[in-house]
Amino acid sequence: MFPSPQSDAERRRGEGAGAARASSASAPHPNPSPPRGEGLKARARLLAEVARERILLLDGAMGTEIQKRKFDEAAFRGARFRDHARDLRGNNDLLNLTQPGAIRAIHDSYLGAGADILKANTFNSNAIAQADYGLEAEAREIARAGTALARAAAEDAQHRDGRPRFAAGVLGPTNKTASISPKVADPGYREVSFDGFVECYADAARGLIEGGADLLMIETIFDTLNAKAAIFAVEQVFDEVGFRLPLMISGTITDLSGRTLSGQTVEAFFTSVRHADPFAVGLNCALGAAEMRAFLLDLARVADTRVSVHPNAGLPNAFGGYDETPETTAHHLSEWAKAGLVNIVGGCCGTTPAHIATVAAAIRGLVPRALPESQPRLRLSGLEAFELAR
Repeated sequence: MFPSPQSDAERRRGEGAGAARASSASAPHPNPSPPRGEGLKARARLLAEVARERILLLDGAMGTEIQKRKFDEAAFRGARFRDHARDLRGNNDLLNLTQPGAIRAIHDSYLGAGADILKANTFNSNAIAQADYGLEAEAREIARAGTALARAAAEDAQHRDGRPRFAAGVLGPTNKTASISPKVADPGYREVSFDGFVECYADAARGLIEGGADLLMIETIFDTLNAKAAIFAVEQVFDEVGFRLPLMISGTITDLSGRTLSGQTVEAFFTSVRHADPFAVGLNCALGAAEMRAFLLDLARVADTRVSVHPNAGLPNAFGGYDETPETTAHHLSEWAKAGLVNIVGGCCGTTPAHIATVAAAIRGLVPRALPESQPRLRLSGLEAFELAR
């Protein structure tokens, strides 16, 4: 998934606003009582224990599944936003409020496929991204509702079979960049300041925690300075609430050059975020599994924490769709597991419950990557990583 909203999402039934409003009215709005403090610490310990025992499985793409439902403008609006001044079609995160039953059904399908960790539908649940729709004021509520849906689905699945499931509150990169000016003639210009990003991310993180997230995931990082702002904001919020959640950080290599959009190599990216003591660091989006392996090798070589990866279902075709079969995706991810490169795997754009089910079968019984001991070194990063040898 990319930071820009998916404007080509369509309504599921194509039967007009009446059916959409009926669906919105009848769908459950879960309001679980998320554990606080000691309860969340116990959940964090459980997550770490399960991660020692086996490779954890993330779910797949949310946007792909939403598009299948073909929601139209009326469905995105629901009854609450019927008279909103701007078009809302394509604002997938808003469906947490207007079509919660559909989002819950998607979560359930991934749990049925074998996912251990659900990514909440909160990729754009922040004020910067929601400004495109005039919904900045609702961003925290959207984040809270999206996480509550994932949390409720995970809890219900765990109660059914006793296998631990977890809900990850997702912080996407926004559709702005902190490192690069959008104006060629004014390289010092920024649409949003660092402090502005921090404020935005902190508000979103509060919503994710209020919704009951077991862990937070800063993902699809194309600009490491955006991620730095997110990390700073999350740490502020942890101080506010008086407890910490496990943190996953996942960068995006934008092409075969092996660099993020802001120019860093994988090694430099890891060095830049290592201070956050992440539960896992990884790669997602932009590339398919076949193209991502070389960069995963680089990350697994330097990371002294768990490694996660959730690639796209191949590269997009001429129509923007994804053609890679579940068997092909599973072949790549299981090969990485057998090579001892990964601790957490899953899917990004174009992956479906069928992809996740096939991956689940392929990695069953495979052991997670062993965590290396960290050696004290002076490590610096710019566009490249630097380590001072003794």
